[in-house]
Amino acid sequence: MTKNEIKALISLLEDNDQEVAQHVEQRIVALGEGIIPFLEEEWEETLNADLQKKIEDLIHNLQFEGLLDRLKAWKENGAADLLEGMWLVNSYMYPDVEFSDISRTMDQLYFDAWTHMKDEMHPYDQVKALNNVLFREKRFSANTKNFHSPANSMLHLVLESKRGNPLTLCVIYMTLAQRLGMPVYGVNLPNLFILTYKLDGVQFYINVYNKGLILSKADIDNYILQLNLNPMDIFYEPCANLDVVKRALRNLAFSFEKMDDLEKATEITKLLTAITDDDSQL
Repeated sequence: MTKNEIKALISLLEDNDQEVAQHVEQRIVALGEGIIPFLEEEWEETLNADLQKKIEDLIHNLQFEGLLDRLKAWKENGAADLLEGMWLVNSYMYPDVEFSDISRTMDQLYFDAWTHMKDEMHPYDQVKALNNVLFREKRFSANTKNFHSPANSMLHLVLESKRGNPLTLCVIYMTLAQRLGMPVYGVNLPNLFILTYKLDGVQFYINVYNKGLILSKADIDNYILQLNLNPMDIFYEPCANLDVVKRALRNLAFSFEKMDDLEKATEITKLLTAITDDDSQL
């Protein structure tokens, strides 16, 4: 369709005939995200509040469906890039944030951490060096005041504010650690996402939410005991990137539930369902 044809189509959203307006909406949705700039242009030009609301809803629906498709594609392609998966979660609330913006910030953090690393460092010393950069120099810390805020699940906001929940802080830490050649992975512990350093018989745990505190297996045993749970491999062993992103979506859905925004919570659950196999647990 030409630009004039698209603008003519959008103008029909104001048609008083509900059947016509509904048909126009369906045609607009079928055109996909490419039509969003034209919708935004129409929103700016009209003074009709009802039309503006209709356009806002259409833009949101187009962006949501696009995100749903990209998230499915990310999973089907092997969920190889965790940062990309977290950026997709980020895109739900901030569709205009570019992946390159997040990558650029992570590149700078990596360079700053790399300058503190030395050859043949002991694993504990590697962790302490990374802790020093992130928690002392860069002043990343736990967002304990607004723990349930959706902002804690938005990676670009966490990189800006340097405040986050256990999962987003762990994603930043783990991404940097792996780029530095450290065998550090996520662990799906109940109520607290942590990391593990695991290589050639050496394994210990890192509580990023507590400034990179190093933990032993016995510490994890005690934590599970306090929760009155039976020990399971999932509480001790590395989890996949897909599991991390699914947990990020669960956190975000819970945040919206706490805010009584059930519409957004439902949409996030739809995203979660799209990347969850039928025979697996959410």
